[in-house]
Amino acid sequence: MRQPNRHSSASSRREFLKQTGALGAALYVGSQSLKAQETERSANNEIRFACIGVEGKGSSDRDDAGRHGKIVALCDVDSDRLEKAAARYPQAKKYTDFRKMFDEMSKDIDAVTVSTPDHTHAVSAARALREGKHVFCQKPLTYTVQEARLLHDLASEKKLCTQMGNQGTASGGLREAVQIIRKGDLGAVKEVHIWTNRPIWPQGLGRPTAVETPPKTLDWDLWLGPAPERPYNSAYAPFKWRGWLDFGTGALGDMACHTMNMSVMALDLFDPVSVVAESSGIIENESYPKNSKITYKFKANDKRGPVTLYWYDGGNRPDPALMPGVKQGASGSLVIGEKGLIFSDNDYHGTYTLLPTEQWKDYTKPEYKVSPGHFKEFADAIKENKPELAVSNFDYACRLTETVLLGNVALRAGKEIEWDGVNMKVTNLPEANKFLTREYRKGWELF
Repeated sequence: MRQPNRHSSASSRREFLKQTGALGAALYVGSQSLKAQETERSANNEIRFACIGVEGKGSSDRDDAGRHGKIVALCDVDSDRLEKAAARYPQAKKYTDFRKMFDEMSKDIDAVTVSTPDHTHAVSAARALREGKHVFCQKPLTYTVQEARLLHDLASEKKLCTQMGNQGTASGGLREAVQIIRKGDLGAVKEVHIWTNRPIWPQGLGRPTAVETPPKTLDWDLWLGPAPERPYNSAYAPFKWRGWLDFGTGALGDMACHTMNMSVMALDLFDPVSVVAESSGIIENESYPKNSKITYKFKANDKRGPVTLYWYDGGNRPDPALMPGVKQGASGSLVIGEKGLIFSDNDYHGTYTLLPTEQWKDYTKPEYKVSPGHFKEFADAIKENKPELAVSNFDYACRLTETVLLGNVALRAGKEIEWDGVNMKVTNLPEANKFLTREYRKGWELF
């Protein structure tokens, strides 16, 4: 539980960061030397980061934090990874349990990066938000729809700066394509197709029967976090966890927050009215299917007509005839409008092609706001106390994550689900609502 005095302390520091980031710290009046004043000003203007998950993707998030502030704490459930990061940031305190980290040094932390397996994103990020800390969290933002809704509400309530790690949001190609669609230059959009080469890890498997000894450096109990207890097996960690229902979010969770990002942002593809999945099947309630095709239907709103989005993974792809003259790769996205198409074979939509090409040769592309960099947006938001400066802040990212994860709800339900986004429930298949949340192991409860 957050101590009563922490909120006011965190709020005061946020205001100070805003003032110093925008204006520079004011000179003190008194007997301090100019050198002492400069030293104190520099220290107070520095964002103090704690990094949870410090290797793999966590290494780049960690180093981004180090470039834009001071890393005061490092946390990882693998001591070998922790020591490797600590060698780079020897001034940081080391922890294997983020809960202990917050208990001991919350007052010394301004912001947190979360770069752990999917099942521990929300428990880490929610603790940080409840402590009044700004949060940068990797995609998919959460493991469940209910967790996404919680993080949205916490960030909004506490007016904290946030960013999801879908770095393509900052790319010029994505932002330009969004403006093309929003301007109406494609005409009315009725279909979106997204496909991926995932899974690239074992999936569609039953639970391993062998009981293995965890590596000496790995705290298996902490790695499990909120997930049900089970014996260690190398089929789960360090990389292969994505395909297991207890830990990962499958192909959708790995890539859709990247590959759906442009079309969701441009067309406001939130709260589908229905989702249905065709797949090779959930295996023993343990592992995501080897392949799937998922269809999301969105009703018309005041900006566009109805849209259907199709997701393909595990070798499934859309009909090549939809994009004549273009080589269809293993991953891509296609937005089909009445006046033309946007195709990208870049997972982050950093580049794209307008189709048919001859139709667009004299086209003047729209202007868009250039990003200073995905993580720098987050740091700038903190310094200026303006959460909106981070474009993939939780107000947007939580809704994108909900859209993505509803595909997994449909996969697990095995039938078409009809969705009431306002009330956060499946209306036609009540038994599917259990897939919107999870049971949390004792000591890791979130609600």
